[in-house]
Amino acid sequence: MNKNKVIRHQQLRLILYNLIAFTLLFGLFGAIVFGQMRTTLFAKPDRDLTMYKSIIEARFGGSPLKDGSSERFRFGRVMPPPSPRIIPVQWDANGEITNIQQIGMLNYENYGLENLKFDLSTIGVISNLTLNGTYHFRTLTVLDPLSKGSYIQLLVDVDTEHNLLGNFKRIIIICAAVFILLSITASIILSRKTMKPVIRSWEKQVEFVENASHELRTPLTIIQNKLELLQTMPDKKIVDTFENIALSLSETRRLSRLTTDLLTLARADSTETQLEKQPVDIDELIHEMCSPYIEIAELSDKHIWLRLTSKARIQADPARLHQLMVILLDNALKYTKENDSIGISTYIKENRVFIEVSDTGIGISEEGLRRVFDRFYREDRARTRESGGSGLGLSIAQWIVHSHHGTIQALHNHPKGAIIRIRLPK
Repeated sequence: MNKNKVIRHQQLRLILYNLIAFTLLFGLFGAIVFGQMRTTLFAKPDRDLTMYKSIIEARFGGSPLKDGSSERFRFGRVMPPPSPRIIPVQWDANGEITNIQQIGMLNYENYGLENLKFDLSTIGVISNLTLNGTYHFRTLTVLDPLSKGSYIQLLVDVDTEHNLLGNFKRIIIICAAVFILLSITASIILSRKTMKPVIRSWEKQVEFVENASHELRTPLTIIQNKLELLQTMPDKKIVDTFENIALSLSETRRLSRLTTDLLTLARADSTETQLEKQPVDIDELIHEMCSPYIEIAELSDKHIWLRLTSKARIQADPARLHQLMVILLDNALKYTKENDSIGISTYIKENRVFIEVSDTGIGISEEGLRRVFDRFYREDRARTRESGGSGLGLSIAQWIVHSHHGTIQALHNHPKGAIIRIRLPK
């Protein structure tokens, strides 16, 4: 499976996961809102039913009046409801409605109460009821305290609430359909944004492996060829094969440095390497580590000058800062010629510590300024190989600076040469 197929497959999975997540969230949100809406709409009818049930249970069971009749007969078969929306239906022991006159023939026929059947499951429980497929009620049935086997069924017309709930349900469904379409678009956009750093890391990893393989292959090939050549000359003395041995040792040292650099970058990528910070005098550290380089430069007819004026002490890892300066000075020495100069200066600006390593060497191209910190990038591959470079030094330098929460950049040094400028928090 090639890279494009893997990326496309992963992107489709991300789209699916995002779509499922969006759909579930909106579905849960819609269900909660719909449930709250339904509860709110039916709260008033349900309170009326419960109140009337309490009145019936309290007053139908009252004591007889002085004339021997029960208080209930003062109002007919059943008491008038506390809400005009409530229709009380009196059921006798035979399941027949006995208060049609109190209900009124108009209501009885309009609502289709002639099709109403007594349902024992509605006793004491508020439930929904639909008549003729058109009229919607909330209903509650209570036992008639004064007539054995008789019941009073309370009906509340909730057509208005039902219509509102139906309209709201349709709105929820339409919004859900629109939201799903928007979710698909959002999922595609999010999956692409999510995959960008993955693709970038993939490409960097592939490039890193290819470059590392190439860099490792060259010294290994040289060492193998020289050793095979020595193997064909078993009778030769060391003095006769000194050049081959010296070249093999040189490539071995180069291979060792390259392996160390690769290990450093691998640990940096995995955040495995931890800094051991302590108070560091920047000027003092740079002065001490530059002393041997001044002598090395003089042997090559080069000049190193120092202008250390920061007088700053910062929290930093001295070993890593030493490694940083070694990398920068090594590069400066490699890319300068006889009678060139290399300068190291420190100063304070905008409450930050600046370190600059400048030279009057061959300089850096415009493309080099943009890519000089990329791994394995080299301006002049032939010249760098002669001097033993691998293109990893400035990448390690960048990691050291960033791990100290600073910045590093490459600039032109006019009239010629290059400047590496470092900013560190004070």
